[in-house]
Amino acid sequence: MDPIAFEIGSFEVRWYGILIACGVILAMLLTSYNCKKKDVDFDIILDIFFIAFPAAIIGARIYYVIFEFENYKNNLIDMFNIRKGGLAIHGGLIGALLAIYIFARIKKMNIIKYLDVAAPSIILAQAIGRWGNFMNGEAHGGKVSYEFISKFPTFIQKGMYIGGTYYHPTFLYESGWNLMVCIILLIILYKKINNDNGIVIASYMVLYSLGRVFIEGLRTDSLMIGNMRVAQLISISGIILGASIILIIKKKKTN
Repeated sequence: MDPIAFEIGSFEVRWYGILIACGVILAMLLTSYNCKKKDVDFDIILDIFFIAFPAAIIGARIYYVIFEFENYKNNLIDMFNIRKGGLAIHGGLIGALLAIYIFARIKKMNIIKYLDVAAPSIILAQAIGRWGNFMNGEAHGGKVSYEFISKFPTFIQKGMYIGGTYYHPTFLYESGWNLMVCIILLIILYKKINNDNGIVIASYMVLYSLGRVFIEGLRTDSLMIGNMRVAQLISISGIILGASIILIIKKKKTN
């Protein structure tokens, strides 16, 4: 696949950036709709977004560079070039949550209900963003046979034929999983009542992390600590934390 969508003079506009932008736009449209239906102030969501999104990009890049520093130590300026990929979603989530926490402390407000409304949109943006990985020929899994890959559409087959070998389209697995999680979160959002605040964002943590644990095991480009995949460790932590939050909310509800 050609990662370059078009050129403006000598400047290359890449599919990676276009798809991330599309994911953000669709996510904001979904958030706007949900805010109207759930009577939540969309302007506050926008305030949070304009703080959290840049923090997410910075966090995603810092996280990736830390674990891949050997590839950047001789060319430090390349650490700032994200057009070719190299954004780690867990780093992005950490950066965004840190920015949101600071915002909430400064404004002295409880933002849990806003996170609940935003959660389906976040996972939708992730689902779309994974196609940017496909266009860059990254975030794929291990080698597979033609018999296996032939079950996928032709353009997936071509995109996963890299260096004379076919690979698992793990970007597709995660994109599909994220779309399913988005639907589940929307169902939870519209079924929850006022004292269930926190249920949707906690469910996001559990469901996204659950899929990532298994899909990450297929990938060949995982960030590692020794023999351990960092994304799997963080995902397991996300499952435990999210499940704990849900149990605490449900326990408070019954008391």
